[in-house]
Amino acid sequence: MRDPNVPESLEGWWILHRMFAFDRRGWDALPEKRRARYASHARDLIEHLRSREESDAGLAQIVGHKGDLMVTHYAREFDGLAYAQTLLDKLELREFLTPLGSYASVLELGMYDATGKIHAELAERGLTPQMPEWVAQFDELVRKQAESPYLGPRLWARIPQRRYVCFYPMNKKREGNDNWFMLPFADRAKLMTEHGKVGRSYQGMVTQVISGSIGFDDYEWGVDLYADDPLVFKKLVYEMRFDEASSRYGEFGAFWSGLQFSPDQLHVFLDGESVPQLTAP
Repeated sequence: MRDPNVPESLEGWWILHRMFAFDRRGWDALPEKRRARYASHARDLIEHLRSREESDAGLAQIVGHKGDLMVTHYAREFDGLAYAQTLLDKLELREFLTPLGSYASVLELGMYDATGKIHAELAERGLTPQMPEWVAQFDELVRKQAESPYLGPRLWARIPQRRYVCFYPMNKKREGNDNWFMLPFADRAKLMTEHGKVGRSYQGMVTQVISGSIGFDDYEWGVDLYADDPLVFKKLVYEMRFDEASSRYGEFGAFWSGLQFSPDQLHVFLDGESVPQLTAP
C-alpha cells in the first residue's frame, strides 16, 4: 500500500470456513451400505484436498446449538476455495448438511513494526515517498520480509493438527473517539505490540491463525485458535480483553468451538456412536 498510515501485511493461504447442521435422523434412516458409501466419498474428497500442495482441509465437530460440523478449506488461490466448495457440494453427504454460515478470508501476518522501520529506513536514504526509486525499494524490502525464514513458513503452514479449535471474526471499532483507524500509526503500533505480548505468552499452548477478511466478509479479521486443552481458549481470550487494543477497540462476532477430527474418523462423526478422534496424519 506504501501509505505511512497503513501497516503492510503479508498474505498466504486463502481460507474458507463453512458451518453446517447435520440431519442425523435422516442419515440414520439410510441403509448401512449407502451410509458407508457416502461417508467414503466424503472422506476421499477431504483426503484429496489435504494431499495437494495447493490446498488443505480440516474437519471439526461443533459443540453447542450453532451447528454440528465445521469444514475449513485452505487454498493457495482464491479460485481454489470455489473449487473445494463445489466439490463438497456435489457429495451425496451434502443432502444431509444444511449451511448455517461461512467465512472467507486470507491468512495474514501484520507488519506494524516492520512497516514503520521500512519508512524510517527509506527516509534515512533521502528518498521521497512515492517517487519511483522509493516505491521500488519499498516493495523490495516488503518482499524480503515475505522470504524471511521466520515469516515465510508461517504464511503456508498447514492446518494445525491439535484436538480443539475455536474460530471467531472481529473488527476494530470506528465509533466517535474510539475509532481505531483514526489513531496515529505510532499509537496503533504500540497497542498491537502490547496485544501481541499476550498471545506470545501462550506460545506452545495455542496455535493462532489470523486471517484478513476486509472486502471478503462481514468482519475485518478472522481468528482461529488451536490447542490441546480447550480451557486455553478461555484463558487467552479473557486475558486479551484487558489490553487496550481489545478492551477499547475490539468488536467480536460469533464464536464457534469444537473438536477437530481426522478424515478417517468422518464415519464415526456421522454415525454418532462415539466421539471422533484426531489421529496421526
